[in-house]
Amino acid sequence: MQLENHRHRVAAERRERMRARLLASAMRLVAEKGPAAMSIDDVISAAEVSRGTFYKYFPSPDALVRELAIEIANELIRMAEPVVQSYEDPAERVSSGIRLVARLALDHPLAAAFLIRLGWPDARGPNMLLDFVKRDLTEGIRQGRFMHMPIALALNIVTGAVLGATHRMLEPGCESDFAEQSTAAALRGLGLDAKSAERIANSALKPVEILSTGLLFETSIILAPAVAKTTRRVVGRRKVR
Repeated sequence: MQLENHRHRVAAERRERMRARLLASAMRLVAEKGPAAMSIDDVISAAEVSRGTFYKYFPSPDALVRELAIEIANELIRMAEPVVQSYEDPAERVSSGIRLVARLALDHPLAAAFLIRLGWPDARGPNMLLDFVKRDLTEGIRQGRFMHMPIALALNIVTGAVLGATHRMLEPGCESDFAEQSTAAALRGLGLDAKSAERIANSALKPVEILSTGLLFETSIILAPAVAKTTRRVVGRRKVR
């Protein structure tokens, strides 16, 4: 019985490793080419597996991209939620969320490039992240912290700031405070006065617990050592808030 349980555990671990390998390879490909250009042949070549192995885990490239989006969303939420929820003010919650996700580009450039290439948010995108943001926007509007507006418009303001900042922070020579600039602009768009928006966007950001496991960690360490090394050099020249 013990031997049988050991075999099941080993088999489950092997399946999870292969699934993670396919997901990590796909994220690299989507970041480089975009989701529409990625094929099964691309994935199996990058992951060095057979076509049959791919189909054991995913029925199609679209299914793989959807699963990848969910994985990244879950990891982002696990990293950001403790910090975001530590603030009572909905404006501070939204501010910290924008800055944390935008700064993904510093330590996880492939994941950041993936989100940009995917066109987040869209029908296949990580809608859990939208729900995560929508919660605090809805509360802010209810409290009168943000101006009254359709929630879809408020979401567009925030997600536009996140994607714009993330895209810019992937570029060489990006301003050290670009995440804060984008956050202040988003807060003004939501209805805060300029002085309050600047103060909140530039307040000290509470530290995030870096996950030592998961797709973000594995991709940065294994699939993109050169990119990660370059990013660390850039971070070293920046004043990270």
